[in-house]
Amino acid sequence: MELVNKISILILPLLISFIFVYALIKKTNVYDAFIDGAQDGIKCACSIIPYLLAIIVVISMVQSCGLFDFIERKFKFIFEFLKIPVDIIPVMIIRSLSGSALLGLVSDIVDKYGNDAYVTKLAAIMAGSSETTFYVISVYFGAIGIKKLRYALFCGLFGDMIGIIAAIFVCKVFFS
Repeated sequence: MELVNKISILILPLLISFIFVYALIKKTNVYDAFIDGAQDGIKCACSIIPYLLAIIVVISMVQSCGLFDFIERKFKFIFEFLKIPVDIIPVMIIRSLSGSALLGLVSDIVDKYGNDAYVTKLAAIMAGSSETTFYVISVYFGAIGIKKLRYALFCGLFGDMIGIIAAIFVCKVFFS
């Protein structure tokens, strides 16, 4: 364990030193390369901002319009029949939109039910079993200028659905 701690402390300085030595061997101007990369990063960040803003607006609208309450009321009997806690519905919906919002929801569930509750374990497994599909599509596709999503959105949402089903199955097998 002590060896791992020493390696983790040294890894970043060693990596930076390796980059400088490699640049010297290749006769690359490190400072100019860094400045070029920083300029490209700023351009990329500026091109992504509208897509991030759209995601933030959508999440705010979903939360404020009462969609979670509506879905909870309409599908409560299905969740009760399948013995899935209703508090997990917002996690299922927000997971595809935003990782930060999801972490907030999971944190609320942990605060409300405690670390060892079934709903907490289910929320944690769900959080790790799928991707923030809309975020990935808006940021990465937006950064490179792809407008036609074709099958990417469908495949991403299908993967999210499979991740949610797998999380429910794993929780039922291991924690019920």
